[in-house]
Amino acid sequence: MIYYGIALLIIALDQWTKWLVVKNMELGERIPVLEPYLGWLSHRNRGAAWGMLEGQMWLFAIITVVVIVAILYYFHKHAGGQPLFQLALMVLLGGAIGNFIDRMYRGEVVDFVDVLIPVINYDFPIFNVADAALTIGVVLMVIYVIMDEKQQKKKVS
Repeated sequence: MIYYGIALLIIALDQWTKWLVVKNMELGERIPVLEPYLGWLSHRNRGAAWGMLEGQMWLFAIITVVVIVAILYYFHKHAGGQPLFQLALMVLLGGAIGNFIDRMYRGEVVDFVDVLIPVINYDFPIFNVADAALTIGVVLMVIYVIMDEKQQKKKVS
């Protein structure tokens, strides 16, 4: 099924990029990509987003397993015939599994995308492919919900 292929592609890209960072960069090393806006910075995160709840691996493991089960349940029971919903769920699945693999096998998540927004002097938290997929999945889900609500209102009228 193509949607599972999307999740697998995200997982593969996430793990490959993290492997490249671990094998080719020293911790804390930064490689400029598009100065001053973008660089690769070898960083490790033992917590959730932005380092919150550092060291709570058991909590992340439980939450991630619950999230993965919920995504699979919704994909198979409620998303049929709704391509945007299916896509959002599989992008979320790929991101969740990508970071889960890191937590289980490395005990930390490898982050490396370093973005600076000089106009407002903001250094965005360092992230990875899985984090980006989670964000994109949430955005797709919000778009789906808004479109679905509009469609439901049309049916009632």
